[in-house]
Amino acid sequence: MHTLRKRNAVLGAAATAVLALALTACGGDGSGTKSAGPADGSASAKATVAAKDTAKDAAGDAAQDQGSTAGDGAKTGGGSTDAVTSSTGKSTGATTKTGGSTGGAAAGDTSDAYAYKHPCKSGDLSVRVYAREGSATQHVIEVNNTGKNSCGLSYYPRVSLGAANATDHSGDVVPLVPGGLGGAPAYPVKPKTAAIAVIDLNPGGGNGMTWVNEMNVLADGDHMANAEQLNFPLGPDVKVGAPKLGLYERTVADAVASMKQANTKP
Repeated sequence: MHTLRKRNAVLGAAATAVLALALTACGGDGSGTKSAGPADGSASAKATVAAKDTAKDAAGDAAQDQGSTAGDGAKTGGGSTDAVTSSTGKSTGATTKTGGSTGGAAAGDTSDAYAYKHPCKSGDLSVRVYAREGSATQHVIEVNNTGKNSCGLSYYPRVSLGAANATDHSGDVVPLVPGGLGGAPAYPVKPKTAAIAVIDLNPGGGNGMTWVNEMNVLADGDHMANAEQLNFPLGPDVKVGAPKLGLYERTVADAVASMKQANTKP
């Protein structure tokens, strides 16, 4: 009898163990918690999430690399990158703006030979007149070439001195200029440089004409029209007597030396 009970107990324990194994194989323990076995759905879900994370990371790395490449390209070009838009309004790509022109207007001709054949145009010149430092009677006439090519000027500017409110300028005073001129067909002025002339309104320093209060300057007296003449006020206390004008030079000092050689009426 005791042996029979023991056998039944063993059989019951075996049955319980078999049932437990069956439940484990089915993937549940009755509480809704999935097991961590290799065939478990949680493992599959985790694998899916991991795959998505890997793809996301790869896409992020690719986007970062592409952005870095685009940034480096923009830095190399020296400017920003803008979309190129076609006539239909759709973006057709991207182009890098550079700091300078890569296919625009060609560089200008800065040779003297070019200047000899191409007189300066008023639109390519900037003219200044100002008192020379250290002198009470001398003024500097500065003609700047603002164009991209060299150009030619007459040997000296055409200058006259008169009254600003006069209706008849036939009596204006014309300064003496250096004589015995010859040589090159024009005075060449390279781009972004200046031709400088100096005029002394009263070299002798004596009593001069007091009605003169304006200087009229034509940068190129050989090729420019009278309408291109510029007028510069001189002030109320100017005295003009036997004025002298020098040739165009590259420096004020050289222009002063040239002015002192003026002995001829133009």
